[in-house]
Amino acid sequence: MPDINVFAHSPVIGSAPVGPSQRTYANAAAVVASPLDPPALLARLHEIEDHFGRDRRGQRWRARVLDLDIILWSGGIWADNEVVVPHPAMRTRGFVLTPAAMIAPYWRDPLTGLTIRQLQSRFTRPKPLDAER
Repeated sequence: MPDINVFAHSPVIGSAPVGPSQRTYANAAAVVASPLDPPALLARLHEIEDHFGRDRRGQRWRARVLDLDIILWSGGIWADNEVVVPHPAMRTRGFVLTPAAMIAPYWRDPLTGLTIRQLQSRFTRPKPLDAER
């Protein structure tokens, strides 16, 4: 693809679904370079999803062949009617942060100032034991 160059990609990891689907999802992250701004890049990503058979009709959280998102952007923050970057849910999704931390651990969230590794550690650090036990 002349308008998207992949510089790094993570291994594929499995994760539980968000929503009603029952299957395990395969997730990965990539660092790409592109001259496209976020709305144009998202439109291009949707073209790629369509090429692989993605059907956007029907239930929002249903199983899908491919789901490509813009999580972060080197330009920092972008928000318009088409796209919001950083992705609004990225900080709460281990299945996004774990593969991203494998390839870009020191990339910072422009809203919190935390690195991907710091955000991801919230999903992997041991939880305190319940005080009543």
